[in-house]
Amino acid sequence: MIYRSTEPDVDIPDVLLAEHLLGNARDYGDKTALVDAKSGERVSYRDLADGVDAAAGALAGLGVGPGQVVALMSHNQPQYALAVYAAVAAGAAITPINPVLTTGELVKQLIAAKATVLITSEQAAAKAAEAADVAWIEHRFVLGEAPGFRPFAELVASRETAPRLTLDPRTAIAALPFSSGTTGLAKGVQLTHRNLVANVEQNRAGWRVGRDEVVAAVLPFFHIYGFTIILNSALRAGATVVTLERYDLDSYLRMVQDHRVTRAYLAPPMVLGLAGAEDVSGYDLSSLRFGICGAAPLDVDVTERAEKRLGCPIRQGYGMTEASPGTHLVPDDEFTTAPAGSVGRLVPSTEARLVDPETGAESAEGEPGELWVRGPQVMAGYLDNPGATTETIVDGAWLRTGDIVRVDADGIFWIVDRLKELIKYKGYQVAPAELESVLLTHPEVLDVAVVGIPHAEGGEAPKAFVVAERPIDPDLLMAWLAERVAPYKKVRSVEFVAEIPKSPSGKILRRLLR
Repeated sequence: MIYRSTEPDVDIPDVLLAEHLLGNARDYGDKTALVDAKSGERVSYRDLADGVDAAAGALAGLGVGPGQVVALMSHNQPQYALAVYAAVAAGAAITPINPVLTTGELVKQLIAAKATVLITSEQAAAKAAEAADVAWIEHRFVLGEAPGFRPFAELVASRETAPRLTLDPRTAIAALPFSSGTTGLAKGVQLTHRNLVANVEQNRAGWRVGRDEVVAAVLPFFHIYGFTIILNSALRAGATVVTLERYDLDSYLRMVQDHRVTRAYLAPPMVLGLAGAEDVSGYDLSSLRFGICGAAPLDVDVTERAEKRLGCPIRQGYGMTEASPGTHLVPDDEFTTAPAGSVGRLVPSTEARLVDPETGAESAEGEPGELWVRGPQVMAGYLDNPGATTETIVDGAWLRTGDIVRVDADGIFWIVDRLKELIKYKGYQVAPAELESVLLTHPEVLDVAVVGIPHAEGGEAPKAFVVAERPIDPDLLMAWLAERVAPYKKVRSVEFVAEIPKSPSGKILRRLLR
């Protein structure tokens, strides 16, 4: 059975991303497009449009254009928007990078993406410089000032004009985020201009963000959730985006109060923190209308307790990087009536199937199955990895999500379980295979398997089952690994075992370890 969105198909303009998002920006004049909650830095819509055009022209003057990749590594700040849209307006693709990656991890992404330009924040500049040397990155810019980097502000202040591009939005790659997909190591996800434009319009049909709204942007723009659902969608609507470099409860609540935020975009750890907060009555949160949570499943009881703190309903959406990311949401009109715990309905212009992962047959009506989705937001494929692409996009155009879901009689979707091995720690993807490959380089480790286990703060965290040549102090082993991976990837516990259970084909039987 094929499930279809109950909403009419959306019109998807045949335009490039920057044009679609900023085409009307100058009409908004001095209206604030982005403002930073702590520094107060502000960018108006006119300044955003002018700055993107100038910086795009300056990048084009350096030879940056179609077929090239610009790497952008920064926390959320107003200048991020100038950099990301300037890159795509020049015709290049943007590969967003998490600033907490180790230098080695950063080098891997730069090389895999074939980046020729690196734009970094001041805070990450030292690491960026080291990685850029190894990856032979010629053009280096900083959002601010840092030795060895050209200030990106120079490009924004130039009098250049954006190049006239003749790219086909259906095939030209606009973004190249890296995702572990349903399993394995991180892969470059090729998202076209049409993919991203389509998903903005699909989300707008249900979440009708208005020009008078103010949206919270603490979830990182380098994550596809922050990029599409928050940044792109808000700027397309002419709303105001309030950035916050790092989340802590007091700073977040103060941001909501002082900037009169109307939409709170959340991740499960944030909701958990709100649910456990003793008292938030010292803050005026009356401006909030909607709380939208994604990136990982959310407990219903936690949701209800957090709603009482915020004074607004919280509902979940669903998606994955390979779908730009949104495939399901709870529309504004149903926010107060939709059941907590569900991920809502299919977004417009999207179809779904539920498939038995063992047999490949479609699940009977009312029975759970692996979710397959099809729509204009589904990626073009993985970069330089046709094998992984054909395993993920099947029967021509269906994207396998790796999640087991069910659909109720009202057409509401519910996440039941996860087939994929991916661990979600505080919404971040952690690939067991990556941690296993690093741990296997330790001289005392003979074999290893990593699984996700429940974690009070992160929702889920990595645990390593280790076969060792001789006794090892688990704390020392965890510290050794922590030096080689980003903080969110750290193993939180180690258990030593005699052997790792595997199938006859050699596949790790993680369900037995769990």
